[in-house]
Amino acid sequence: MVRMWTRCTAPLIAVMAAMLVANGAAAQAAGFDPDTVRRGALDYGKMWTFEYPPTEHFRSTYGFEADAAWFERARLAALRIPGCSAALVSERGLVVTNHHCIRSRVSAVSAPGETLLDSGFYAPTAELERPIPGYYADQLIAVRDVSEEVLAALDAAAGPQARAEARRAAQEAIVARERERHAAEGADIVVQVIELYHGGRYSAYVFRRYHDVRLVAAAELQMGFFGGDPDNFTYPRYALDFGFLRIYGDDGEPLRSAHHFEWSTAGVEEGDAIFVIGNPGPTNRLNTVAQLEYQRDVLAPAQVAFLTARLDAMRAFIDAYPEEAEALDMRNRAFSLSNSLKAWTGRLAALGDPVIMARKAAAEREFRAAIAGTPALADAFGGLLDEMAAVQARKQALAPAFAASLGLGNANAGSALLRRGVGAVQWDNARQAGAPADVVAQLHERATGGADHPATLERAFLAARLEELRRHLGQDHPGVRAALAGREPAAAAAALLEASAFDQAASAAAALAGGAAPANDPALALARALLPTLAEYERAAAAAAEEEAALAGRLGRARFEVYGTDVAPDATSSPRITDGRVLPYAYNGTLAPVYTTFYGVYDHFNSYGPDSDWNLPHRWVTPPAGLELGTPLNFISTADTYGGNSGSPAVTPELRIVGLNFDRNIEGLSRDFIYLPERGRNIMVDVRAILEALDVVYDADRLVLELTTGRYVPSEAEADAIRR
Repeated sequence: MVRMWTRCTAPLIAVMAAMLVANGAAAQAAGFDPDTVRRGALDYGKMWTFEYPPTEHFRSTYGFEADAAWFERARLAALRIPGCSAALVSERGLVVTNHHCIRSRVSAVSAPGETLLDSGFYAPTAELERPIPGYYADQLIAVRDVSEEVLAALDAAAGPQARAEARRAAQEAIVARERERHAAEGADIVVQVIELYHGGRYSAYVFRRYHDVRLVAAAELQMGFFGGDPDNFTYPRYALDFGFLRIYGDDGEPLRSAHHFEWSTAGVEEGDAIFVIGNPGPTNRLNTVAQLEYQRDVLAPAQVAFLTARLDAMRAFIDAYPEEAEALDMRNRAFSLSNSLKAWTGRLAALGDPVIMARKAAAEREFRAAIAGTPALADAFGGLLDEMAAVQARKQALAPAFAASLGLGNANAGSALLRRGVGAVQWDNARQAGAPADVVAQLHERATGGADHPATLERAFLAARLEELRRHLGQDHPGVRAALAGREPAAAAAALLEASAFDQAASAAAALAGGAAPANDPALALARALLPTLAEYERAAAAAAEEEAALAGRLGRARFEVYGTDVAPDATSSPRITDGRVLPYAYNGTLAPVYTTFYGVYDHFNSYGPDSDWNLPHRWVTPPAGLELGTPLNFISTADTYGGNSGSPAVTPELRIVGLNFDRNIEGLSRDFIYLPERGRNIMVDVRAILEALDVVYDADRLVLELTTGRYVPSEAEADAIRR
């Protein structure tokens, strides 16, 4: 398939840059004065926690009374799965999530010769539902605010190390206590102490973990990822991004669950309120302006440059060696990098937006004034913002070493030769210094383990790293001289790979088999020349990070004292509930529609053809008989979602599921730092499209019956008979 790479990374970066310039130009044209900007009431977002339920917000915004029982039902019907979110949708353990959340698992359960990722999967009987090795689903069964206990332990400790030890001891005690308290649950119990407000508050989250999770159904990759990488972070969208799992209990039978979301057949209309429950990944909305400026000037540009170089190398390999790339699952690896690149590009654009930064500065001025205006707060927290700014200045000075070392240990997109070479020298040093055996063993694994890259790809990754070393450390740095020896990065990379044993795991292990690192391997010579700089950077960066974390925790306490729960905490990959409305937004001089339909799928297929990311699986090429093309497929809302919310159920006030969150639009990428409902939208798969596809295209009668009536049947034949 032609992947249309040129529609992906470079154009999106151009779009982001254009957005940045346009926002700045618009601000200047309007006589923009940053000193007159004020914080928006919801700039910090709406990622509410279950221990601080937003009852009054729901009442005042939607005229809707959500009592404790409502929040409990929502919490127990929502699930956390590895990297994503999901939802129980029947009383017999049926779970729905996004296809992209489980596509690697679809590959994992495929038998030799099967192509389930491309052809899709459906289990017509319970016996054919496939167990997923090493998988699990977490259900939040209890949550308790343990702030006073942890903060008291921190206050009694003096110095960063003592505080870290006190925090760890307090958290371990809480975990042990909560496990004991819930031991009678009769299932695997996982307890996590979650930092909220950057350590200003702490909560104990108690999960029931289910390990027997089986694949029930999954759309074809081309339907779940329709539009491919070009459509990622865009709208309108036309992706049938769904998959079904089932949880089984200890008795080997489908789990009986009183808490689940009923499947809506009515769906949503423009203006409807929805609530999204999931596990958004870490955000930076409570960071200080100085922290954001560091991200704008150092962190985000370095990440964009790193990811761009590696993605370019990976895509060149895919285009040159498509069969080998397919065997190595390079499609998923490239998408992962592209997804990260788009997200970082969006962050960089947001941080360069003068309006956003002015609103962040206004919020900080307000916060600073609130602290200064209250003597008790001024005594306890005065000066913290200035101290945080000083830490960021120290980090700014470390920028060259940071950029030079970024991603050094990245097994997916980093040079295996350099990663192993550094590990081998560290192993040799640790061995000679008499380091603990487990440390020596870990370093040996780093020096000899990890996947091997194809030679062409490894050469490109290594050349990119050598270019970064030259750019950031300078031509005269000992490591750069050792690496390049007067050559250009591409030629130096080829020579290193030709002469070193550390490009392959097997030869690296053989090189260390004698019990010492070889003295004349060029990869090790390069590592020895680089390690003093890397070690110095790591020591300085660790000290700055330790101080930054301590200051962030104290600022979090101050913020909670000032605002309480009126300000939502940053996301932490822990369960949250957010709210919004199904609304259009300004788009290319018009309004983006609130939902798309199957008509759009065929419009794109007919426009771009089978050699594109808008290709269709065989059974979809001609619209199947009976498929209602006007069925809503994807829809948007103002709900406050982020990465990690993939698979999150979108529900009505009656707790009926109407959609599955799977993406954001480009404008929503600023949500790492600020929530702007006038710009961003989250994008969801409409459950009406899922049901239509199950019924008409996949003939999944047993699932249709279970979703629409709640009746579980173990076989397709029985379901078919009932439906007839």
